[in-house]
Amino acid sequence: MKTLAQRIWFAASAAVLLTGGSVVMAIEEAAYRVVEKDGACEIRDYAPHVLAETLVDGDLEQAGNAAFRPLFRYISGANRARAKVAMTAPVSQAPVGEKIAMTAPVGQERRSGRWAVSFMMPAAYTRETLPEPDDPRVVLRAVPARRMAAVRYSGTWSEKRYAQHRAALESWLAKKGLTAAGDPVWARYNPPFTPWFLRRNEILIPLTEGAP
Repeated sequence: MKTLAQRIWFAASAAVLLTGGSVVMAIEEAAYRVVEKDGACEIRDYAPHVLAETLVDGDLEQAGNAAFRPLFRYISGANRARAKVAMTAPVSQAPVGEKIAMTAPVGQERRSGRWAVSFMMPAAYTRETLPEPDDPRVVLRAVPARRMAAVRYSGTWSEKRYAQHRAALESWLAKKGLTAAGDPVWARYNPPFTPWFLRRNEILIPLTEGAP
């Protein structure tokens, strides 16, 4: 039986493009510039963006599944979009939920003993132009431009692999004398049906201002 997260990803995959027998996910990714690269580790400058996020309980592996339903409902139209006027007779007016494109990665970070799971909103939106969520559990948050350390890896979404690569990134930062400015973010770019060896997973750590 498919998990909730798998069912949602399958629904989102209706946006795929079939080209030459291959499948290409038509999903916008977070914009960043690589400042420094050292093997699997990088320092990146991220552009400002907006997140739709929700706080959930549970362990690392359970939290993403628990958060998917309210987040996916929000981008699928469970929001208070600007009213639209139908050009028919008689003229009628009704608020219609706005659908928002799926983006990558799905972010997850520890906050006050809970997990904050987020969808990045498309770059065409600002905090002011995004429709407000119907579900009070979903909050829109503007994230300013920031510098992040990152490590990229493939494989399963297990807590063991997360801890392994987080430790490697933190060790790399310590050797470079760089200081974290916040908690690590676990970023996942692929749907659950992607073979484990093809998945793109990352751990991102915000850095203090002035970091080289």
